[in-house]
Amino acid sequence: MENKIYIIGIGPGSSEYLTKKAVDTVKTSDYTVGSTRAIDLFDDVNNKIAFNVKDLLDKLEKGVDLAIEGNTVSILSTGDPGFSGVLNTVLRIANEKNFPEEKIEVIPGISSLQLAAARNHIQWDNANVMTFHGRENIEDILKVINNGKTTIALPSKKVRDMAQFLLDNGVDEDREVVVCERLSYDDEKIVRSTLKDIANSEFTYMCIMVIY
Repeated sequence: MENKIYIIGIGPGSSEYLTKKAVDTVKTSDYTVGSTRAIDLFDDVNNKIAFNVKDLLDKLEKGVDLAIEGNTVSILSTGDPGFSGVLNTVLRIANEKNFPEEKIEVIPGISSLQLAAARNHIQWDNANVMTFHGRENIEDILKVINNGKTTIALPSKKVRDMAQFLLDNGVDEDREVVVCERLSYDDEKIVRSTLKDIANSEFTYMCIMVIY
């Protein structure tokens, strides 16, 4: 056993988007920490530590503690760990517990924003790529929404709330918007409409907004 932490991006949700590196690392880890949905993507897991929103921090701390004790621990993060993922949280916990950063390896994954760009044929290195996941203040989008670039955003809560926020702040109601819902799943849905119509529609929380 080696005291090491792997922070693994698991992609947008379908097992088809797992990297071979992610699968092989989980297979050889002593413990795997992640949401139930994330862990279930893997066929070969030794010891599972599932978390939910309420006990996320406790379970991440447990993962770091297990690594300190000499175990190899995989921590799963939806999408890519460095984009609305658990990377910063795990690094903070590890630092507080004096776990050496050189024993932490990040295995990147495919973000849902990358997949949204692919589905819509967007060269996303020239787009506004933004996340508002877990943020109450979403006013930053107003700084870029009219800069001539396509905006790809992970909403903070409901898609309709984000759309209404933009309407309330003067964005044209006929602005073209694409909502990519449950990307990579069998029931994936892509809706192209106007900002006004999106503000009057219901979507699940697993969505990406593309604003042209």
